[in-house]
Amino acid sequence: MGAGRGTRRASALLAGPMLAVALATGGCGVLASASDGEKPSGQPFTVAFGGDVHFEGELRARLDASPDTALGPVADQLRRADLAMVNLETAVTAGGTPAPKQFTFRAPPAAFRALKAAGVDVATMANNHGMDYGETGLQDSLAAGRQAGFPVVGIGRNTGEAFRPHRVTVKGAKVAVIGATQVLDDNLIQAWTATGAKAGLASAKDAPRLVQAVKDAREDSDVVIVDLHWGQELNSCATPAQRQLAAQLADAGADAIVGSHAHVLLAGGYLKGKYVHYGLGNFVFYNSAGRTAQSGVLTLTFDPRAKATRVTRADWAPAQISGGVPRPLTGTAAQQARAEWESLRRCADVKASAA
Repeated sequence: MGAGRGTRRASALLAGPMLAVALATGGCGVLASASDGEKPSGQPFTVAFGGDVHFEGELRARLDASPDTALGPVADQLRRADLAMVNLETAVTAGGTPAPKQFTFRAPPAAFRALKAAGVDVATMANNHGMDYGETGLQDSLAAGRQAGFPVVGIGRNTGEAFRPHRVTVKGAKVAVIGATQVLDDNLIQAWTATGAKAGLASAKDAPRLVQAVKDAREDSDVVIVDLHWGQELNSCATPAQRQLAAQLADAGADAIVGSHAHVLLAGGYLKGKYVHYGLGNFVFYNSAGRTAQSGVLTLTFDPRAKATRVTRADWAPAQISGGVPRPLTGTAAQQARAEWESLRRCADVKASAA
């Protein structure tokens, strides 16, 4: 995490102008402890999530001009949380060969500097753009992340690395963050999927492998988070494939399952006592207008000692993308955006509370 973030960030979260959706919790079954015979540890903490990020088009100009302010005003909300995460939907490379697909994204290593400066602590690169420039681009991305001291998940030199969680201690709690993608172009599935001997992405199409990764992380973690690339483009309703995978991961022990890909917002809420957000929409993204410009920051409060659900609060702060970056909404505009977001549960299997 960034220097000086700790408890100061958690207390600042509720004091800021962010529009909160406080979701009450109820009894939903006792979760497994970090390990057999060991009680969960740590104090309550917050994690902020943003959706899809790349640095193409006008965003490249912002990145080149000032990496430390490239994400714009939404950075204030990310910094308030104890941990922050986004989906980095681009290869970080100057080399490689473009994949045979309509859109290919890449960014310079300054992308990691921009994320760190905005308060982002970890990113998943398991998505349908993570290998846009082939294995060369993948290796360059991993090297750039290491050079920047910025952790990425969902991508690696083999299956073990791709499914390996980012582990971090937050306010005394042991947290595991896993990334995977359920979305891959049909003609690239084989080439992009990590195997025991080949670099690639953690594929959620192999649901048993992802479920096992969650179970393994559950054994020695107080909180397990899964960030997925999933859903159907421009479909604001959770698909059957999303619902099935969310239920499997909840049963496996994931405390929160969030994701993006559809370029529009989807529902968030409780499923089987766990928190599921089916689609965070675009976040730092060019060419956004109408529904694809609707964005926001999801901030979850986790209590690792809770005997029921460990997500004890969910705050949705709506934003509107302008100039490629999400700009937080306030007043009546924020209230209307929140109401629209809450209405998305009509076509999903999540509830406003865990009760």
